[in-house]
Amino acid sequence: MAGRLAGKAAVVVGAGQTPGETVGNGRAMALLFAKEGARVLCVDRHGARAEETAALVAQDGGEALALEADIVRPADCARIVETALARLAALDVLVNNVGIGGGGDGPAHRLTEEAFDRILDVNLKGMWLTIRAALPAMRERGGGAIVNTSSLAAVAGGNQTAYEVSKAAVNRLTTSVAQANARHRVRCNAVQPGLMDTPMAVAGIARGSGRSEAEVRAERNARVPLGEMGTAWDTAYAALFLASDEARFVTGAILPVDGGMGVRIG
Repeated sequence: MAGRLAGKAAVVVGAGQTPGETVGNGRAMALLFAKEGARVLCVDRHGARAEETAALVAQDGGEALALEADIVRPADCARIVETALARLAALDVLVNNVGIGGGGDGPAHRLTEEAFDRILDVNLKGMWLTIRAALPAMRERGGGAIVNTSSLAAVAGGNQTAYEVSKAAVNRLTTSVAQANARHRVRCNAVQPGLMDTPMAVAGIARGSGRSEAEVRAERNARVPLGEMGTAWDTAYAALFLASDEARFVTGAILPVDGGMGVRIG
């Protein structure tokens, strides 16, 4: 079905991406949403990366603009919403795709306080700040769709305590926002990816471990029940469904996109 977001104004936070051979989740979402008819505001802490995504959307025949903003700053979150209302004339869809890890994360006995604060500040508090900024506009408009990017780490793992805790909290934030805003027709759902072949994941692990990307990719593929990792497009199509009117009766859902890895738990 073409035009699944026709006439919608969408904000994709984290629409830039780490440089690499493959596409990242945020960029794939921005490109796909625009292809399906949305006017897209591409937001990223790195303005040049947001501009690059917006340019790719334009090359593909879509409509997008870029904005540099850091979601750990409440004023920047307010500016995201102000820009959407001023330049897109509305705010129908908010995608929260910002997430970080590493840099001192680890099992509880090794995790540093600095890493814990930094990761929770970005992955959880920043997401709440963008949601808080967007809700008044969505309520006034009579509805909207919020899609958060979670992770299988929310329910699995053991070696990235801060990241895992942040993503578990994202899931609870999602259900809390869904419940509190249902009567305002504002839906809030999350996509929960497993092992994905994105630059942040594969290239980042390769750099941190001193291995080649090919070696990291092969090891990760072997762990997935469906035989290989997903791509950013798998995450983007799941987000597209949750953002679209096809999901008009879906709120508070945590949608696994993990190639079957989640069913191994327990």
